[in-house]
Amino acid sequence: MIDESLAALSDKLFTVSVVLYSLAVVAFCAELAFGRSAVATRQLVTAGGGAPTPAAPPAADVLPESSTARRLGVVAMGLTVAGLLCHAGVLVTRGLAAHRLPGGNMYEFATAVVLVAVVAYTVLALRAPVLRHIGAFVVGPVVLAMVLIGLFLYASAGPLVAALRSWWLGVHVTTAILGFGIFFVSGISSVLYLLRSRHEEKAATGSSLLERLPSAAALDRTAHRTAVFGFPIWTFAVIAGAIWAESAWGRFWGWDPKETWAFIAWVVYAAYLHARTTSGWRGRPSAWVNVVGLGVMVFNLLYVNMVSTGLHSYAGLG
Repeated sequence: MIDESLAALSDKLFTVSVVLYSLAVVAFCAELAFGRSAVATRQLVTAGGGAPTPAAPPAADVLPESSTARRLGVVAMGLTVAGLLCHAGVLVTRGLAAHRLPGGNMYEFATAVVLVAVVAYTVLALRAPVLRHIGAFVVGPVVLAMVLIGLFLYASAGPLVAALRSWWLGVHVTTAILGFGIFFVSGISSVLYLLRSRHEEKAATGSSLLERLPSAAALDRTAHRTAVFGFPIWTFAVIAGAIWAESAWGRFWGWDPKETWAFIAWVVYAAYLHARTTSGWRGRPSAWVNVVGLGVMVFNLLYVNMVSTGLHSYAGLG
């Protein structure tokens, strides 16, 4: 029996989450704008009363920021955390309404993936404040994803079909959500690393938005460490999915689209981790592999929804 009041509360919390994340993006963008002007004034120094000359780049991972930018950053993080709490409430109330784990359809799965991405970013930003500056580039796509999820993936709360009532399915879905969300942050970090490294190579100065990002080295480390953390989780998700498939359908692997693309994603991320530690592949070449991995994960999610609906565990409810 579905608790309609909790289901309705879940839907309202979803809307509130989108609003809070959107406000956070505005605050993050304002932080970048005010910080940019502060950087411009610091990049010219006067030597001995003569003409201004370009200052040497600071050794820190990011240039100093103005007090206004710092306050805006704190507001943005506060809004992000508030959105995160509402976002978590979406899944908790949905699960309580349906009396099951909230991961039985693509609406719940995708919502949970986005939540993990926000959690991963928030943890990174709190542990290393320099990473707060990538907030607009993480939370921005989160807002877009939430809007698309609400428009195209929404499904009313309902019980699981018999084939999905398996303990191993819960393990598989949970680990897949964790892996996907962590890889999302890793991929965004690699995209920003490619942009920032090109900017540093050109030794560009002025009020460029890229000046407010962490250094290329910091972004590369973030991409690598999150991928290292997410890879064993994704590996276990693939294994758990095979075990569940055997219990549900009597075979471990059937090469259906979801299984195939999950394996392709695993291969790409294994290649990235190998390339990241291989001479000649460090830097941009390995970062491009990570970006490809993100593309594969997103394509996997969209492909299952738009093309292969009904072929996988997340496709439907009874």
